[in-house]
Amino acid sequence: MSEADPQTRRNAPALSLHVPEPAFRPGDTPDFSSIPVPPAGAAPRPDTAAPARETFPLTDALVRVLDEDGRAVGPWDPKLDPDTLRKMLKDMVTVRVFDDRMYRAQRQGKTSFYMKCTGEEAIAVAAAAATHRDDMHFPTYRQQGLLVSRGYPLTDMMCQIYSNRGDKLQGRQLPIMYSDKPHGFFSISGNLGTQYPQAVGWAMASAIKGDSRIAMGWIGDGATAEGDFHSAMTFAAVYTAPVILAVVNNQWAISSFSGIAGAEKSTFAARAVGYGVAGLRVDGNDALAVYAAVQWAAERARANAGPTLIEFFTYRAEGHSTSDDPTGYRPAGEAQQWPLGDPIARLRQHLTALGEWDDERHDALVKEADLAVRAAQKEAEKLGILPEQGRENIQSMFEDVYAEVPWHIAEQRDQCLKEAGL
Repeated sequence: MSEADPQTRRNAPALSLHVPEPAFRPGDTPDFSSIPVPPAGAAPRPDTAAPARETFPLTDALVRVLDEDGRAVGPWDPKLDPDTLRKMLKDMVTVRVFDDRMYRAQRQGKTSFYMKCTGEEAIAVAAAAATHRDDMHFPTYRQQGLLVSRGYPLTDMMCQIYSNRGDKLQGRQLPIMYSDKPHGFFSISGNLGTQYPQAVGWAMASAIKGDSRIAMGWIGDGATAEGDFHSAMTFAAVYTAPVILAVVNNQWAISSFSGIAGAEKSTFAARAVGYGVAGLRVDGNDALAVYAAVQWAAERARANAGPTLIEFFTYRAEGHSTSDDPTGYRPAGEAQQWPLGDPIARLRQHLTALGEWDDERHDALVKEADLAVRAAQKEAEKLGILPEQGRENIQSMFEDVYAEVPWHIAEQRDQCLKEAGL
């Protein structure tokens, strides 16, 4: 019988595929005891000029600074002054209050869509604090903390969510897909993954011009499975681009868990090894660890030592968006069992341990943030909410694309205005 004859393979095992499944489903009792959480301060801190290979052990570790008592320990402690810590705490609280207020606005029918970053506030806020104001971020839809930290007006953010007369993007973007060049916030794209090669390209352009600004690209765990991720990594590695590439591993991509993107095989930070670039895996709920890691990577990029891939290990406490019901695919209360705790509570504990914070000041901060968000919402709603938007300025949809409007676009515009009675 020939080798191609099926009879020669009659005793061979049947082929099968492995389909990753989350450890817990609705109705289960979540137990994260299998997740290794090393002691704070245990991870070594290489010199920023060290060869990338010296960071490879850190792709399987977890950079942590805050211990169980809220003390900053170990070589990654950025030794931030109390004012900086309080600013970060204020920004994180503001983001959480803003999220809650906009979530309710969506449920009240004032807008069509919203996405919260509850439990992930430390990542964007600390990254903003650790980078220069003129560095460019290429975010996903859960980095609203970048704008808040850089002082972008809350009212402007809300006007974009409502797509009202005050929306600087003129209703052309899905709610929460902000864009503001002066605040270093590149346009959010609904096509996930595109921001990674854009960040690398921007960083390469900065280097070609002899500039000193760096870029930071953001992606979620799910989108690392897309080709854009690997294209960006290739260009960043080959050209030693001055860029920081962040993977926010919050365990879930819409309703599929991180294992679908490869989390069962290795950490996301470990993908740096194959490309020969520096890699770090960081406790994303530890604001000081996030700050220290981004600061380290930024110094490395500015010194032309190359890119850094950072995995921020965290948990998405809420649904993917207001269109999502997480109780359909994960147990209720799972977020409360997450072993790395709540980022706001941990930074608050640290400030308290330093003698720079107390319950009275924290209550006052929450009240101040609530009043500021309410006031911003009141101002934004004076300019309208989404269901109130009509056909005013309808011709703007034909603008800002061509320097000179082609005849066929002008024809469509005129027909549209005629049918609208304008």
